[in-house]
Amino acid sequence: MHDFETNADLPLPPLAHGRGCTCPLHQRRRVAAWAGLGAGASLLPASVLAQDDGVRQQVGRESKFTQLVPAEQVEQAAQQQYVQLKKEAQGKRALAPDSHPQVIRLRAIAQRIIPYTYAWNPRARDWKWEVNLIGSKELNAFCMPGGKIAFYWGILRQLQLSDDEVAMIMGHEMAHALREHARERMGKSSATRIGANLISSLLGLGQLGDAALGMGAQLLTLKFSREDESEADLVGLDLAARAGYDPRAGVSLWQKMLKANEGAPPEFMSTHPAGPTRIADIEKTLPKVLPLYDKAPKPPERFSPPAA
Repeated sequence: MHDFETNADLPLPPLAHGRGCTCPLHQRRRVAAWAGLGAGASLLPASVLAQDDGVRQQVGRESKFTQLVPAEQVEQAAQQQYVQLKKEAQGKRALAPDSHPQVIRLRAIAQRIIPYTYAWNPRARDWKWEVNLIGSKELNAFCMPGGKIAFYWGILRQLQLSDDEVAMIMGHEMAHALREHARERMGKSSATRIGANLISSLLGLGQLGDAALGMGAQLLTLKFSREDESEADLVGLDLAARAGYDPRAGVSLWQKMLKANEGAPPEFMSTHPAGPTRIADIEKTLPKVLPLYDKAPKPPERFSPPAA
C-alpha cells in the first residue's frame, strides 16, 4: 500500500465535474470484480424499488436537448477519457489497487446503490460500472456518462466522510450520469452554436455577433448547470436512501464542505447552489426520502474513512 501516491497532480477529464460538464470519476482495471453486479435487483423489496414515492414527482422529464447528441457517442467519449485518466494516474502511482481498503469501501457502497439506478435510466442496466480511487488531495468525486466513477483521496481523508456521506456524494454523481446532464449540456452547446451562427448570419453581425451571442449561451449553460446540481441532489438522496444510507448525512456532508475552506466552496461545489441554500433544500427533501431509508435493507458492514 506504500506504493499508492496520494498527492499526485491529475487534471479532471473534460467530461468530469467542473470541466465543461457535470460529472466526475476515475478507475483502473477492476471490471471483473463487478461481474453480475445488477443481478441482485430482483431480490430487493418491491417497496424500496417502487418509483411512485420518493422524489420522482419532483423531478421532471429528461431534457429534449439530449436528443441532439447520441448517448452512445457521449458514453464512448467518457470511456476514452476515463481510460486516459487511469493511465495517467497509474503512471504516477496514484491509482489505488483493488486491495486498498478505501477501494473496497467505495465499491461496496456503489454495489448497493447501482440496482436502484435502473428505474431512473434503463441504459444504466447495461453500463459497465467502474469505481476507482485517485491519489490526489483534491476535494472531488465524479460519475461520467456510462457509469464511470472516481473518488479522490482528498475528499475521503480531509472530510473524514462516513459511509452515509460517501453514499450522498456517490448518489449525487450517479444522478448526473443517469439524468444525462453531460449529454444535455452537449446538446445545448450544439443548439446555441447553430443558433448563434444562424442569427449572426441573418442579421449581418459577423464575428462580433457570434461573440455576443456566445456569452448569452454561456449564461444559459450556467443557469442550467445549477438546475442540474439541484436535480442531482434530489435523485442522489433518493438513490442513497433506497440503498440503506441515511439521507440526513446530506446535511452533515455539506456542512463539512463549507467548513473545509472557511465557507468558500471547493472546486467540487463551483457550479452548485450556495451552501446554506443547498442544506435548506436537502432538509426540505428529507420527509420524502426518510421513509425510503426507514424501510430499506441496511448495509451489513460499515467502513471507516482514511486515517486523518
